[in-house]
This record gives sequence, structure tokens and C-alpha cells, in this order.
Amino acid sequence: MAELGQYSLVFALVVAALGMAAGLFGGVTRRDDWAQVAERSVWAVFFFTSVSMLALFHALWANDFSLAYVAQHSARSMSNAYRLSALWGGQAGSLLLWGWMVCAYGAAALWTSRRTNRNLIPWVAVTILGNAAFFLVLVNFVTPPFEQLPAGEIRSDGNGLNPLLQHPMMTIHPVMLYMGFTGFVVPFAFALAALITGELGTSWFRVTRRWSLLAWTVLACGLMLGARWAYEVLGWGGYWAWDPVENAAFMPWLAATAYLHSVMIQEKRDMLKTWNLVLIGLTYILCLFGTFLTRSGIVQSVHAFTNSGLFTYIFFGYVTLVAVVFFAALLYRRSELRTDNRLESMVSREAGFLLNNWVFMAILVVVFWGTLLPVFSEALSGNRVTVGPKFFNSMAGPLALFLLFLTGVGPLIAWRRATVAGIRRQFVVPAAVGVVAGLVLGAIFWGRIGVWSLSCWALSAFVVATIVQEYWRAVGARMRVHGESTVAAFATLLRKNQRRYGGYIVHLGIVFILVGISGAAFNQERLDNIHPGESMRIHDWELKYLSADAIPAQHYGGARARVALYRSDEPKALMTPEKRMYWLEQQPNSIPAIYSTWQEDVYVVLSAVEPDGSATLKVYRNPLVNWIWFGCAVFLLGSLSIMWPHPERKAEPPQT
Repeated sequence: MAELGQYSLVFALVVAALGMAAGLFGGVTRRDDWAQVAERSVWAVFFFTSVSMLALFHALWANDFSLAYVAQHSARSMSNAYRLSALWGGQAGSLLLWGWMVCAYGAAALWTSRRTNRNLIPWVAVTILGNAAFFLVLVNFVTPPFEQLPAGEIRSDGNGLNPLLQHPMMTIHPVMLYMGFTGFVVPFAFALAALITGELGTSWFRVTRRWSLLAWTVLACGLMLGARWAYEVLGWGGYWAWDPVENAAFMPWLAATAYLHSVMIQEKRDMLKTWNLVLIGLTYILCLFGTFLTRSGIVQSVHAFTNSGLFTYIFFGYVTLVAVVFFAALLYRRSELRTDNRLESMVSREAGFLLNNWVFMAILVVVFWGTLLPVFSEALSGNRVTVGPKFFNSMAGPLALFLLFLTGVGPLIAWRRATVAGIRRQFVVPAAVGVVAGLVLGAIFWGRIGVWSLSCWALSAFVVATIVQEYWRAVGARMRVHGESTVAAFATLLRKNQRRYGGYIVHLGIVFILVGISGAAFNQERLDNIHPGESMRIHDWELKYLSADAIPAQHYGGARARVALYRSDEPKALMTPEKRMYWLEQQPNSIPAIYSTWQEDVYVVLSAVEPDGSATLKVYRNPLVNWIWFGCAVFLLGSLSIMWPHPERKAEPPQT
């Protein structure tokens, strides 16, 4: 089976090369028959890489430790779910998954577009095959997943997967990130094809709109799942540490979010053609660059890969090549992308979107600089200078609040040019709600929170009021004009103008996430060593240590503490934090116990069990943290409502 997987990779690379040649010939000569050969090559490469994926998973499932990859990343004691995770838990497997997903997206996009945009299709196929070919070169010649161990080095068991990755969330979180990264190959390919052919209208982004939204949504889900994984596994009581791996996925999401906002200006006003192409190119290049960062070893992270040397130079060279090709094509077409339309007023919706874009870019620069500072400083001075969460929070926090303000302002301002009367009518209620909320909350929590948390709450109230007002007026209008019920009117709005009213739901989710993040202003923590029967307190919670027991697991050992949780002398939960030692990996890990309410989380970490039976417990009180996860669910709901396909609508009969 392993031989079949290796041969499939070779066939896939050969077919990708032949398909690229066919696509280039078809694109230059405008011969559709050769374009079809390129299309079919994408489907063939997808087939061969699928066979390789199945072969590698079979090797992991069957404990084929004759393969170096299986021996390094799997073990007999691991469950089948974690053996599946091992497929992308190592360098070679994750690169194979990357290439396979590029082919999957490409095959699906070419199938759905097979009868439209025929002039673009050969160049789209060439771009997708070129990206797939790069990863096929890596898994064929640089980090082969089917490399056989010498007969004398084959062992009866493997090293096992990194214990930090042996968590249910890690069976899906990396896959979601890869799906987000690779999904942007479709809009990137169509954008590059538009630049090559000179078909620079709106067709390229209309065709790829849902593909862009899908990749953006899935990447956001990957980020959210990563935050949840960090919260449940790493044992530091948090969900985001501005880790280089987190930042590597966050940067393309920022660029993509800016693109999804600015592309609406091109649709409405035929403006920002060049800028939209810059953004979609930057998004995909950052996806490649983020993959390079986490696999080259140039940044340090708890869950980064450690390859360096030849791999680093090859991957960085490819990222540079993609950037040069795309932006050279953009520079070549710059004169054709000019438009006579101009921004008519700074008080207009398009001005708000443009300002929104620049704030996203400012946050992107902050994240990029903070992430790469150790690399730059070491290259220039020989000293590796790093910055922590304080730098990112202080720099990106005010920008995030300004974005929150713009989120509320955008829907209230008209396109082209807003009038004073219109602004007054639109702003009165939301502004009043925001001011009142800020004053009331400021009075309640006076002296206990800073200006940033209070500003976040006031602005959140302003944005929620804006969204409610938009829905209230639109639903009310449909109820009056068409006699629809409230539910029917709401559903019709989502169906007829998905991006606008679905976007409001997305914005609502972002508000909830920021409210949850602002709860960090009230975070508390306490570290105590206590004996059985003794208690410790944090805020109005009491934790009574009962006992500690050995963990009789096969793959790891350690201790599990039993801690009774009380609030106002009322029992709430029995918490069982664990301290583990994974035998094969010789790596310790803390598994926290979490008691959650809508108001706050009590988060307990077992730091150590002493010989005298006492336990060292670290306890965190994290207010409002569940609003983050709730906001993520609302965000996903809004994104799905935007992407949800609807049948063609019949024209409504005129009202008499």
C-alpha cells in the first residue's frame, strides 16, 4: 500500500507538469480543447493525491512502522482518531494534505465553472496545477511521507504523536486551518487569470465570491478552534497568546476580511479595482508565507514544525516567486485598472469601507512586525529580540476598537454622499444607546476596569443598537408593505440580501467575541499548596481539595486530583484536573478542569502532587469567556446565512 502511495505521488507530479503545459498552450492559443486537457489534469492530480492520502492513512491505521513517518508520529497505544491526526501531525503528512486540498478546491471550482469564463479557465488550471506541483515536489523529493526505514532500524512501536496534539480539538483544528489556507487558491487563480487575459471586470470575483467566503469562514473557524484548544490543553488559563502559529493564520484572515469589504465598493461604484486585486493576491501569499513560517523553523512555537536548511530556502523561494509573478502581472495591467469614478465624500459608506480596510492593514502590519521581529533582529544584530502579548494588545487593541466603531457607523451612512438630516436620523438611537450603556457600566464598575474595557462595552452597545435598528426598520417595512409575519420578513431579508443582513449577524458575533475578550479586565488567579480537606478561595468561589489518584492509562501516567467546587456554600461541581507524563514522548502535560457559566469560568490546573499528599493548584477566574465561544457560533451562523444558496426568485407582483 505504501508503494502505491509513493507511485501515486510520482504520477500526480507528472500529470501536473503535463497539465500545466497543456494549459499554457491552450491559454496562449485560446484553444478550448487544450484548456479541457488542463482541467482534466487537475481532476487526475486530485485522484492520485487522494490515493496517496488513503495509502498514508492505511499505513498509520495498520501500524506500519517500516515507514519513517509512521514511526515518528504514531504509536500502537494511540486511538484511531489520533492516528488520523498523525496524518497531518508531521511535516510530510501536512504538506501532502496541503497539496491534496489545493487539488480538491481546484477540481471543484473548475467543475462548477466548466461552462463559464472559458478564457480564464486554462490559466486558472495552470495556477492550481502550479501550486499543487510545488507541494508534490516537496513530498516527492524533500520530505517524502512514504520513506522506508532501513531493515535494521524498524521498531515494533513508534514515537507517538506530540501529546499536545492528542486532544479531540486537534482532529479538526489543523484541517480547518488548511482548508482556509488552500481555499484562497480559487480566487487567487481567477484573479491571476484575469490579469493575464486582461478580462478585468467583475466576473472573476463574482465567480469566486462564495469560494472566498468559504475559505474566509473556514479559516476563522480554524482560528476559533485553535483558541479553544489552547484554552483547554495548554494549562495557562488563556485562549490567545499571539503565538507565531496563531499569527500565521490570523494575518491572511485580516487581508481576506479587508478584501470582502472592499470588493463591495467595486461592485457598487466600479472603484478600487487595483486594490481588490492587491488584497486577494496578498491573502493567498500570506497563506503560503504562514505555512512557510510554521514549517521552516525560523519562528519558535509550542506547535510549530522544526525543519530548516534546504526546505526553508525552497519554500521561501516559492513564496517569493508567487508574489513576483502576481504583482508583476498586476503592474503590467495597472493602466487598464484605472477608473474615472472617485470618492465623492468622506462621509459615505464607501469611505467607511476604505477606512475599514486601512485599519485592517494597520493591524496586519502590527502582527507581521511583532511575529517577524525575532527573525529581523537576529539577522541584523545577532540577538533574537521577541515581543509578547503586551506589545500586540497595546498596538492592536485600539485599532480593534476603532474597527468596532466603524462596524456600527458603516450601515448608518449612505452610499456616495450622506446628508446631515440622514445622519441625524440614523445615529440618534444607536449613539444614545452606546452613551447610556457606557455611563451605566462606568458607574457600576467605577475603579475596577480601565478605559479600554469600558470603551469596548459602550461601542458594542452602539453596534448592537445599529444592527437592531437596521433589522427593525427593514422587517417593519416588509410587514407593512407585504403583510408578512415577523419571521417571514426576517427570512426574506436574509434571502434577498444575504451579504447585508447576513453580514449584520457576522458583526453581531464579532461584538460578542470582543465583549468576551474584554472580560479579561476582571481575570483573577491564585496559586496554593493545600492538603486533603483544606480549601482555597478565589472571589466568591471555594475549592476544597479531596484527594489525588494515580491515572491507570496505557499511553501516559500521572495523577488526577479531586476538587469540590462551592459557591456561597452551595456545591457546584466535582473538578478533576490532571497532571500527565506521556511515556513514549517523555513529555509532561497538564489537563485543566473547567467549570463554565455565562458569567465566568473557574479554571483549575494541577501543578504538582507532593509526597506528603498535598497538591499545588493554580486557579483562574475568567469572567465572560464563554461569550467568546458564543460569539464564534453566531459568527459561523452569519457566515452560513451569507453563503447559503437560494433558488432563483420570481418577481413579486406589483402592489395595488
